[in-house]
Amino acid sequence: MTDSPSVLFVCVHNAGRSQMAAGWLRHLAGDSIEVRSAGSEPADQINPVAVEAMREVGIDISTEQPKVLDWDTAEASDVIITMGCGDTCPVFPGKRYEDWSLTDPAGQPLSIVRSVRDQIRTRVARLVAELSPISGES
Repeated sequence: MTDSPSVLFVCVHNAGRSQMAAGWLRHLAGDSIEVRSAGSEPADQINPVAVEAMREVGIDISTEQPKVLDWDTAEASDVIITMGCGDTCPVFPGKRYEDWSLTDPAGQPLSIVRSVRDQIRTRVARLVAELSPISGES
């Protein structure tokens, strides 16, 4: 058992946005937040342009593999962040949900994927601040 909050990032293919978000969360929160990602229809591999965009900021997501969204993973998560999957992402009752409207990086040039990467970083940083205990609190 862990007292750390857990976050699940979900997009359709689990190959771009959700993987970049998971990479940012691991980078910004370290071990203080448990990180998961999955897709409703996972791709065969992570988008190589997303890998390159993250590599540019010193985050390696190249060894990650797209995973299928399953009930147990969602059930074990405190926060579920969906990214553009609309009705294809199932709803799990009793969870905190956020839907982040972001451009799908699939088939996009590196310049667009960089922009998506930076938007995700901003949102993940805000999420970390919300989920992390206030420092100095007794």
